Amino acid sequence: MKRLLSILTLALVSFSLQAAIKTDEIKYYVAGKEFTGFMAYDSSIKGKRPGIMVMHEWWGHDDYSRKRAKKFAKLGYTAFALDMYGTGIQAKHPDDAKKFMNSIFADFANTKQRFNTAFDILKNHKTVDASKTASIGYCMGGGLSLALARGGEEIDGVIVVHGSLGTKTPAKPGDIKAKILVLNGADDPFVPAAQVNAFKKEMDAAKVDYKLINYKGAKHSFSVKGADKKGKKFNLPLEYNKEADEDSWKQIQTFLKSLFN
Repeated sequence: MKRLLSILTLALVSFSLQAAIKTDEIKYYVAGKEFTGFMAYDSSIKGKRPGIMVMHEWWGHDDYSRKRAKKFAKLGYTAFALDMYGTGIQAKHPDDAKKFMNSIFADFANTKQRFNTAFDILKNHKTVDASKTASIGYCMGGGLSLALARGGEEIDGVIVVHGSLGTKTPAKPGDIKAKILVLNGADDPFVPAAQVNAFKKEMDAAKVDYKLINYKGAKHSFSVKGADKKGKKFNLPLEYNKEADEDSWKQIQTFLKSLFN
């Protein structure tokens, strides 16, 4: 009987938590083009809290970025998974993903406009303290978050998860205002050791407050369950790594607590 009561109690707590997490699809427009973002927050929390931007992989805005937004909401933040490509645009093949991604970095002025429009939606949400914000990006989203930080984006923290670290315009002292956390797969061929070393030299020279963790044995997309399936299908070094995923999530939580407390 005690065991049954414990199970029922846990089930009720879980249901209550899920019921408190509110999500909204938000359509917005940039230069006449429609985008669809996803907002998640805990409605049981009173008052305002930090806002987290969630930047998707090169495949496009999908369930993965939405799930991550909900995970942040459960931690007590308000999270907005933005859309960088446009409503309904998702890559089904790496060639398409590469094309979409290249277009994002080719016209960075337009890309900044897309980000800032979504960022304003987050900061103006009724639950958000606009003075406390961070951006987390996965794969392409990580590289994009870092590029925005290098460009002087007014944001408290930037988290890069298995994202590109390279740049043609290294940051100089004073350029980067955000604290940075990089969570990288040490065996990710998309982010070779030379790129990692160059990044560290850049951050040190620019006097940036940053932390970089290299997960031994982890490849690209190590935080994405089901990455192996796409890796095999397209012959890409994509592989979920449970240990790296779980530790990186702990590192993210610690970083955000330190950032906002």
